[in-house]
Amino acid sequence: MISDMVLVPTDSAMLPGDLVVPAPAKAVVLFAHGSGSSRHSSRNRTVAAELRSAGMGTLLMDLLSEREERHDALTGEHRFDIPFLGRRLVAAIDWLDTQPDTRGLPVVVFGASTGAAAALVAAAERPDRVLTVVSRGGRPDLAGEALVAVRAPVLLIVGGADHEVLRLNQEAADRMSAPHALHVVPGATHLFEEPGALQNVADVARRWCGERLRASREPTTGV
Repeated sequence: MISDMVLVPTDSAMLPGDLVVPAPAKAVVLFAHGSGSSRHSSRNRTVAAELRSAGMGTLLMDLLSEREERHDALTGEHRFDIPFLGRRLVAAIDWLDTQPDTRGLPVVVFGASTGAAAALVAAAERPDRVLTVVSRGGRPDLAGEALVAVRAPVLLIVGGADHEVLRLNQEAADRMSAPHALHVVPGATHLFEEPGALQNVADVARRWCGERLRASREPTTGV
């Protein structure tokens, strides 16, 4: 298993990330954290470890530079700028395709909170590279036109006690044209802090990604 601290080039910043790739890898999962978080998110790292155990590589990266993070803490300028964050993820997808250990691998984009909206933007921009999008407590309603433009299958995971976000996810799901599923974790709140809730997220994400990988390998037949 290869584990590296990397710098991902984007339009205006080099963003630090942690890339871990098992050998051989079936896919690589790009994590998009939410506002106020970073690549160090303990919840994303828990899910990442579960996905690596299923043979997938993971890239956890910061979406803002240190300077941008400081500026955003004062102004809130970047945290809800979904097109801006989406471009950062597109840059990361393109970068993964230049790296020897991840080149050509299917990409899963796993977004939390506002990161889920950015993940949908990236998936709409790179339909040939993104296998699926997984949203944990996400805000797909913020994805704008990407919500209906994305073609990759989408899994929405929401806590059953996260009432407002659950409503927003249900409304977003009704607008999607891509294949999608809504998985509700019973009794869980927004951060999935309840006993067993985060493991539920990790388990369903692992199964979903495995199913998408198997489906992508099935031969298509014409009539």
